[in-house]
Amino acid sequence: MDMERFLSAIVSEVQAGGNSLLVTIKIAVLPIAKVFTMCFLGFLMASKYVNILPASGRKLLNGLVFSLLLPCLIFSQLGQAITLEKMLKWWFIPANVVLASISGSLIGLIVALIVALIVRPPYPFFKFTIVQIGIGNIGNVPLVLIAALCRDDMNPFGDEEKCSTDGIAYISYGQWVGAIILYTYVYAMLAPPPEGTFDIKDQNIPVKNLLKDNTPAHVPLLIQEVASKYPDAPKKEETKGFLMYWFDKLKLKQIFQPPIIASVLAMLLGATPFLRRLIFTPDAPLFFFTDSCIMLGEAMIPCILLALGGNLVEGPGSSKLGLRTTAAVIFARLVLVPPAGVGIVMLADKLGFLPPDDKMFRFVLLLQHSMPTSVLSSAVATLRGCGRESAAILFWVHIFAVISMAGWFILYFRILF
Repeated sequence: MDMERFLSAIVSEVQAGGNSLLVTIKIAVLPIAKVFTMCFLGFLMASKYVNILPASGRKLLNGLVFSLLLPCLIFSQLGQAITLEKMLKWWFIPANVVLASISGSLIGLIVALIVALIVRPPYPFFKFTIVQIGIGNIGNVPLVLIAALCRDDMNPFGDEEKCSTDGIAYISYGQWVGAIILYTYVYAMLAPPPEGTFDIKDQNIPVKNLLKDNTPAHVPLLIQEVASKYPDAPKKEETKGFLMYWFDKLKLKQIFQPPIIASVLAMLLGATPFLRRLIFTPDAPLFFFTDSCIMLGEAMIPCILLALGGNLVEGPGSSKLGLRTTAAVIFARLVLVPPAGVGIVMLADKLGFLPPDDKMFRFVLLLQHSMPTSVLSSAVATLRGCGRESAAILFWVHIFAVISMAGWFILYFRILF
């Protein structure tokens, strides 16, 4: 009888473990399935058979999302969740973004060196390969996944509203660091080669004047440059010219994009008790503005997924990277980078850097290491002249990310719960 009870207990435990695994897989796969469904509808709307969402329409939709809907979502959710105490408690979120970029870039460097020795990719794309592996999407894709996950009644994080508000606030809090990395580190890494272009066919192409973009070693002192630029201007004009020079040099116009401005405003207003009570609390006199932003922000998720699906209709384009280099980038970004992120987050947890008993906080940190290549890095690549290759990487990495993200979700849920 004792042996029968023992065997019965083992069978029950195995069945419970199997059911638990199935529930975990369901919870992990459902958000990805929702994202894939909406992307497919965008793809269908943009196809030549329907053509409701042509290239011009997608451009307008992307502009609307980036300039209005996403900033509204960030402002309303981050502003309601943030306080000065939480800003200090959440310090590891921006630090994790920096660590994700560093670890991803180191992995990218190793892979790029291996690819350079074995595959021999086109000469100008060594640093490009590092960037495509190292810089993940810490903004719109995680926001979409969190929203899809929290809408499910079976989500392991509990109350839908708290799950969504906390998750979006955590993701938004790290976006300003990501923007600085994009328009400083990524912008510098994607500088054209000495020939002045990534499209190197004729070795006799004249080298562009790189003074404006790359600042070679023989640039005169800043004060001299400003003085030569404004020889007859008074001292006030020289100061203005000096500031404008640095404004242009630091790419501040690119850094201060609408989502970043919304993040900064939300942090400033939310962390100031008087302004918080004036704008973000439900009985505040200016809460109507926050409520309007909430309604507009709710439209961000479907719009950005329709636009992303529509962009995939154009296919990978005429990339010069080659199949093996593209495959190496995708494998490194989706398979090699996330384990390094798991190690970073678990070490931070052991050292006591993370808020205790906050599963969503840890999940967002893990997400920051697991996303496909940044969509905004493609915009920077376009500015630098390698937009076609970046679009090809984005196309394939988002296709395969549907599978990889489901797998990483299962692992993360098993670690956290």
